[in-house]
Amino acid sequence: MGTGHIKKSITRWHEMLESRDMSILNELLAEEVVFRSPMAFTPYSGKQVVFFILTNVIQVFENFRYHREFLSEDGNNVVLEFSANVGDKKLKGIDMIQFNDEGKIIDFEVMIRPKSGLEALALEMGQRILAFQANT
Repeated sequence: MGTGHIKKSITRWHEMLESRDMSILNELLAEEVVFRSPMAFTPYSGKQVVFFILTNVIQVFENFRYHREFLSEDGNNVVLEFSANVGDKKLKGIDMIQFNDEGKIIDFEVMIRPKSGLEALALEMGQRILAFQANT
């Protein structure tokens, strides 16, 4: 089991968000990472698109902070509860992150409430994702 690698990766994740140094994300994402958006039925696959989504979400969120952290018994999964604003809309959500034994993120799923906060995020991120897809 790579529990030590995973705890180090979770620590690096928090350091990345505190420092706003999104280059750290390159060391955390596995090439085959999958992102499950609260706005899209079909998941996004691959390091390049997931890197783009996560770096842009951090730019869209204001007053972002984590509140609680839950680690699975096997240590390969963490759930992080967060709150943020998008414009004048407040939202709460969870990041459900699965790691491989090397401590790389292989699955990242986000759930957000309420609907008004999710809609504000969807509007902002939808424009960014369309522009990204047009350039790839």
